[in-house]
Amino acid sequence: MTEAAPVDPSRVTFEKIREAAVLIKGAVLETPCLPAPRLSQLTGAEVFVKYENMQVTGAFKERGALVKLSSLDEDEKKRGVIAVSAGNHAQGVAYHAGRLGIPATIVMPVLTPFVKIAATRSYGAEVVLAGNTLAEAKAEADRLAEKNNLVWVHPYDDAHVIYGQGTIGIEMLASQPDLDVLVIPVGGGGLIAGIATAAKAIKPSIEVIGVETTLYPGMWGALYGKEVRCEGATIAEGIAVRDIGILTTAVVKQTVDDILLVSESSIEQAINAYLTLQRTIAEGAGAAGLAALLSDRNRFADKKVGLVLCGGNIDPRLLSKIVVRELARDGRLVSIRIDTPDRPGILGEIATTIGDMQGNVVDVEHHRLFLNVPAKGATLDVTFEAFDRPHGERIVAALRAREFVVRYLEIGERMD
Repeated sequence: MTEAAPVDPSRVTFEKIREAAVLIKGAVLETPCLPAPRLSQLTGAEVFVKYENMQVTGAFKERGALVKLSSLDEDEKKRGVIAVSAGNHAQGVAYHAGRLGIPATIVMPVLTPFVKIAATRSYGAEVVLAGNTLAEAKAEADRLAEKNNLVWVHPYDDAHVIYGQGTIGIEMLASQPDLDVLVIPVGGGGLIAGIATAAKAIKPSIEVIGVETTLYPGMWGALYGKEVRCEGATIAEGIAVRDIGILTTAVVKQTVDDILLVSESSIEQAINAYLTLQRTIAEGAGAAGLAALLSDRNRFADKKVGLVLCGGNIDPRLLSKIVVRELARDGRLVSIRIDTPDRPGILGEIATTIGDMQGNVVDVEHHRLFLNVPAKGATLDVTFEAFDRPHGERIVAALRAREFVVRYLEIGERMD
């Protein structure tokens, strides 16, 4: 961060990644890479998942952090390290710095969720809250690094960090040597640079494809020489990187076959699929690879595809919201507005009609006092569960057959 990373990609070698694999053995979990038959059925590919969400800190970042910290000399270790992060990198550095007895300062934006701040502190790091953005937090970290002579641990644009992340590629092909394609989330590029280097050395015929959100297509732009804008609120904040790495970009251009861009809705669908089909938790960045398969089924049809579920640190409230939204998209959770006369028993009639059709009412809002409701009328907002979309449509048809005026609502829509 204080010095530009070297642009010579030849520094990133398979031999260095193999040395990193030996170094981290026993200190970082060798996570399983397992077949996922239900995801295969969903996507049309033969899917295998590498579960990096099983790491102690819930994400792959531990690997690169440990390799970088282990590369420091005794004087650097004594001085201590500094990093800027609002999430997984912070926890990875803090955890392994604590294990190795290295003082660690992590600068996080003041708006970082408390759960992430608390987790980072729990590993023994000094957490400094500064600024509303990562850029503002970095400015404070630059000041502290200069003042206290601290060593930077960059989240991605560092050769040692790339070596560590590349160990995932070794493990995946050792477990599943017949993989045709690896689909890897891309933020700053450290993960895919390391994995692609290892995978191409082990199996030159393998295809390596990166995935970015459409809101942050930095590596896609670099790979194809396109001007891009990186901005906006994304559910995949772990790969929402405005400034991709210099070294990582050089490696990606030599080793990666393609970069795909995925929508926010496809990432939501992938998070939900991991939860409901695989019974595992993926954060937005962790689900990006599966989102690519869902977005372009023809490209991956009948291929053996390795996905890296790179992290599972998602806010439980956000996860629950995604589940509800996916139920609505699938037609299994239906929200409707019913205009009715204001008379006794009307709610019972509606509930009975839905129940007789085997629907399950989960929420009701009864409106009488709004000015856009007739004085002798009422409006009911009803949300109910159905088996699937056709079942929900039959329930609505049954209500309309009883001469109720019914229209569909978006989940969460309320009276003006």
